[in-house]
Amino acid sequence: MVSAKMSTFAEAKRKIMDKKLTNDTLRKNVELLSKQTEKEVGMMPVTEAPLPSVQAVKEIVLLVKNIIFPDYFNKRQPDEAIRSYYIGVHMEQLMTQLVKQIAHGLQFCEDCEAIRTKAQVYDEAERLALEFIDALPEIKRLLYTDVEAMFDNDPAAPNYGEVIFSYPVVNTMTHYRIAHKLHELQVPVIPRIITELAHSKTGIDIHPGAQIGEYFSIDHGTGVVIGETTIIGNHVTLYQGVTLGAKSFKYDENGNMLNVPRHPIIEDYVTIYSNASILGRITIGHHSVIGGNIWLTHSVPPNSRILQSKAVDASYEGGLGI
Repeated sequence: MVSAKMSTFAEAKRKIMDKKLTNDTLRKNVELLSKQTEKEVGMMPVTEAPLPSVQAVKEIVLLVKNIIFPDYFNKRQPDEAIRSYYIGVHMEQLMTQLVKQIAHGLQFCEDCEAIRTKAQVYDEAERLALEFIDALPEIKRLLYTDVEAMFDNDPAAPNYGEVIFSYPVVNTMTHYRIAHKLHELQVPVIPRIITELAHSKTGIDIHPGAQIGEYFSIDHGTGVVIGETTIIGNHVTLYQGVTLGAKSFKYDENGNMLNVPRHPIIEDYVTIYSNASILGRITIGHHSVIGGNIWLTHSVPPNSRILQSKAVDASYEGGLGI
């Protein structure tokens, strides 16, 4: 009986000690992590205003989708007056979210000496948000050309609805065209958050600074990379794994990397097949075809056909020669 009581007491004491160890460990690490390190301070903006919210940026993209593809990402409203009401509601929500997130993003602006007070920041954010909303009709026009291009280039697409609902390129291009306009307006941080949201979901990595014309399509898409200074014309088609990247980087006299044009120019009606790497500030002439698995670092004239050498069929015994 005494032994049983002692065992129960020892167990209770052990639980208390375990709980104390847990609390001490949590308390110690909370204290350590609450102190701002020198590197952490150096990476933060000097203001103490809230930072942009990734969740709010997601909501901005969804609101734009509801406005541009209202029958697909919201309840279908064939009546124009009712449709107008819902788009108006979404537009008001979009304006509110844009102003707030742009204002938060402006903390990272390195050339914004003129906007110092909170009122000035929000005035500038409202101006930029209105400019973006003024661009929505053109963004919509461009996105519908992308849908049309994807449908026309893919015999597996039975209808436009399937393209809009399920093709990763439509999701990616919606994010990109939103982000590109904000990038043109020199909104900091927010554009890159938007394109990286699409990148993480689709595997297609398009920098918001890239310039992409109308009727653009990417088939399959996974692994496509399009760099910041890339220029793409109209009616261009890429396949999975294509890289439009930089071959080398230039530095100033202090060893700092220069942000200069370093990615390809792809002219109209070019098709680039899977896993091709087009590198450097070169030009792919219009109506050219670049075959799969090509490594290209020089310009090619219009109407070019750049293909791999034919495969060599060789036989080996016992794995020799492989």
